[in-house]
Amino acid sequence: MINTSFIKRFLLALTVVFLYSCDKDFNAIGDGLIGDDHFGLEPEQYDVVAFNQEVTPVQSNFIPTNALGIYDNPVFGTTTANFVTQVVLSSYAPTIGESPVIENAVLTIPYFVKTKTTDADGASTYVLDSIYGDKNGKLDLKVYESGIQMRNSYFNGGSQLTQFYYTDQNSEFETKKVGNFLNDSIASPVENTAFFFDPKEIVTKTVDATDPKKETTTRTAPQMVLHLNKEFFQQKILNAPASKLASDDVFQEYFRGLYFNVAKSGSSASNMALLNFAEGKITINYKAKTASTTDDANLTERKQIVLNLTTGSTANPASTANFLQNVWKSDYAAAITTNVNKTEGDERLYLKGGQGSAAVIRLTGFAAQLETIRKTNWKVNEANLVFYIDAEKMTGTDEPLRLYLYDLDNNTVLADYSTELGAAYGGVISKGTDKRGISYKFRITNHIRNLIKDATATNVNLGLVVSQSNGTAAVASNVLKNKAQIQDDPVKYFSQVPRGSIMSTLGTILYGGKVSANTPNDKRLRLEVYYTKPN
Repeated sequence: MINTSFIKRFLLALTVVFLYSCDKDFNAIGDGLIGDDHFGLEPEQYDVVAFNQEVTPVQSNFIPTNALGIYDNPVFGTTTANFVTQVVLSSYAPTIGESPVIENAVLTIPYFVKTKTTDADGASTYVLDSIYGDKNGKLDLKVYESGIQMRNSYFNGGSQLTQFYYTDQNSEFETKKVGNFLNDSIASPVENTAFFFDPKEIVTKTVDATDPKKETTTRTAPQMVLHLNKEFFQQKILNAPASKLASDDVFQEYFRGLYFNVAKSGSSASNMALLNFAEGKITINYKAKTASTTDDANLTERKQIVLNLTTGSTANPASTANFLQNVWKSDYAAAITTNVNKTEGDERLYLKGGQGSAAVIRLTGFAAQLETIRKTNWKVNEANLVFYIDAEKMTGTDEPLRLYLYDLDNNTVLADYSTELGAAYGGVISKGTDKRGISYKFRITNHIRNLIKDATATNVNLGLVVSQSNGTAAVASNVLKNKAQIQDDPVKYFSQVPRGSIMSTLGTILYGGKVSANTPNDKRLRLEVYYTKPN
């Protein structure tokens, strides 16, 4: 029979060991409680130096979504976005047929949709997403054959280097466009001189060829639909030498892509959209003599060739580029160039997507107290950076729904991004009852814990930008054409920017960390840390 007292002594010893292990883990320097319950504690607050940083011309290929249009932002200024893309045959070495005659060539590019409602009859009403500026704005849109072959690499001094295309190269592509614009329908100005992003569902009715009473209705989500010049595609594709359509590399030299150019449409207001160019295509419908055993030599059949627009990929990163031309408001231009204070920080932080601006964040106050914190053995419960919006300056303009905070020195994510990807990491706008933005909050608990625990860890500069998302593609970086110095140390340069920022067309103005009569004390940027402190 097992001795009961022995079991009791064994369980007691096991409990002591377990509690000791828990206590040992709990007392690791910098670690501590987690969660949002701060038990009524007030956070320790540390001063932060934050200043503006201009984003100079930046690599704009290898971007999942691209902008097209003109956005007149009342706070930042006007941005014009043009676009260039390669096209690829959906199938190379196509069998075109004998004596082909084109019927039409239609370019379609899907829009992003925010909401969709469908009635009892199957008709849908859409609200478009990512349209900025006047919702009824119009554009003078022209699509040309591109005259520049976009290459993935080039040779310099015997070395093969990756080819980048930048946001400031519009004039280069504009001057090399080939011939007249292709969307030249005189009967339909909404396809060129008065183009607009139409949210209406596209309804197509087709009568059966053998039964005129039978009609088929096709419903398509809103998209750009442009009827391109038939004669151009008759000659370029249907009448092309077979060798030109035989392989991708030969075809890219033969047909170098499409260049989309926008301008103001008379006195009309304008707007800008992010488009799903990657799903765009040109459908060529034509007739050709059919291979038939009948005696009718004129018998034809309807046929189709599809050319797909391309998007940047690992295999073909240089297949698209977005060109951004800016005319900034004077206050904004001065804030990100001549009035930057890298020592005390700036009163306001101006963030703008595209070829716009970012902010550099330095946790100077916390760094000065690091040794004291280590010696007192305080445990970090939670650490936050809260950026408050200057609502008055942002009146009347669209606000970005998300910001992105990252390790600027190494152009990589913070520890909290990896462990708390999503809402827990933060950066999503917080809005008031008036639907206007109040603040953006980032939880950087693990980043702060790492600085406390590891005496060799570097208190890196943090970067802050607007962003379309916090997904993997958005946090990867694109390089700046010219590196920008961010401090007196000539080794430290602002040389890259997250891809999600380039994709965004919006901007915001935040209160900085500088002590100023122009900055409400409760909205000034600080690092706030909740600790559990030993008795």
